[in-house]
Amino acid sequence: MINRQNRYSTQQGWQQPLDARYTDMDGPQTWVLVFASRVLEDNAEFWQQLTSAFPNSLITGCSSAGEIFQDEVYDDSAVLSVVQFADTQLRCFAEPVTMQSGYATGESLAKQLAAAEDALQGVFVLSEGLQINGTDLAQGLSDGLPKIIITGGLAGDGVDFGHTWVLVDGRPRSGYVTALGFYGDKVQIGYGSQGGWDIFGPQRLVTAAKDNQLFELDGRPALELYKSYLGELAQGLPASGLLFPIAILNEGEEPITRTVLAVDEATQSLTFAGDIPQGKRVQLMRANFEHLINGAEDAAQAVLDSYRGVLTQEANYLVIAVSCIGRKLILKERIDEETEVTLERFPSNTSQIGFYSYGELSPQVFAQNSLQCQLHNQTMTLTLISEISA
Repeated sequence: MINRQNRYSTQQGWQQPLDARYTDMDGPQTWVLVFASRVLEDNAEFWQQLTSAFPNSLITGCSSAGEIFQDEVYDDSAVLSVVQFADTQLRCFAEPVTMQSGYATGESLAKQLAAAEDALQGVFVLSEGLQINGTDLAQGLSDGLPKIIITGGLAGDGVDFGHTWVLVDGRPRSGYVTALGFYGDKVQIGYGSQGGWDIFGPQRLVTAAKDNQLFELDGRPALELYKSYLGELAQGLPASGLLFPIAILNEGEEPITRTVLAVDEATQSLTFAGDIPQGKRVQLMRANFEHLINGAEDAAQAVLDSYRGVLTQEANYLVIAVSCIGRKLILKERIDEETEVTLERFPSNTSQIGFYSYGELSPQVFAQNSLQCQLHNQTMTLTLISEISA
């Protein structure tokens, strides 16, 4: 596996020209992965350069709330990873999605991925970040591919929560999900997802909810109660809600974190990136700087624990980091610390690329003997990809 990175800034253009060093990698076994600020959506020249350089490769990517390049975090930029596989086959499928069609979309993508004759080893998914129920999408994918590692994330739009997109045929399109499948026995994949947020306040019972819309906690209007915790920060909703996610408590398991995507004053409800099951108990969460950074390091360790191959200094590795926008808002000038601790855990010949998202997709690390993909929020989620020699 050959892996080369590049970065684009709106002020200076490409860090390195898209010349023969990159274009000689173009081909059906090459994956071009791009995470870009939404400000680049209408930059026709940027997308033309990309598609012209890699006309025969599979190009996937999405809008971001911050771009990760090696151990640093950028804004208003694009990051690029060009991965050429020697023995791994790639297939990519795209489907439209709505808030109501997440399960059906995931199920349809799983069916298309499973139809190939080669052995499917893993899937990397990028999705519309706003008009989507990520829980349903993850469930549809997992039900169709119960024994396959599925990771990825939901596209971001900074703190604007206005408009997100994924790349379909190398061009930005809203309202879509893409799923890239890796086939063959040479590809090796590891995964890990951890948060590091602290739970506080009393447990509350979800007394009225439908899918990812929360109406009541302990019989009180959910938005009213939530605002009482936020105080003056309530004026900044939904963006300020990123600072106070909700933990869904599951007995004997790690809590599942959910982030607010929208509020509805008329119904006094909160809309989350994934389901809030009625009858469950929940608690608010808040940040602790050291715990968040430790959470990122724990995610890297989880990748090492799940990786089925042997890490060496001879092979090339790609780590894809999908971290939540809420973590970026909390850590601020310390944001590079979470990308530093993840990259440090892997061999020196590892490249890291990623983005800040509205949701992360990965199997639950602590779910023993299960690869069921789940939607996570407020986590650092990592995917390690490599290819063993023939």
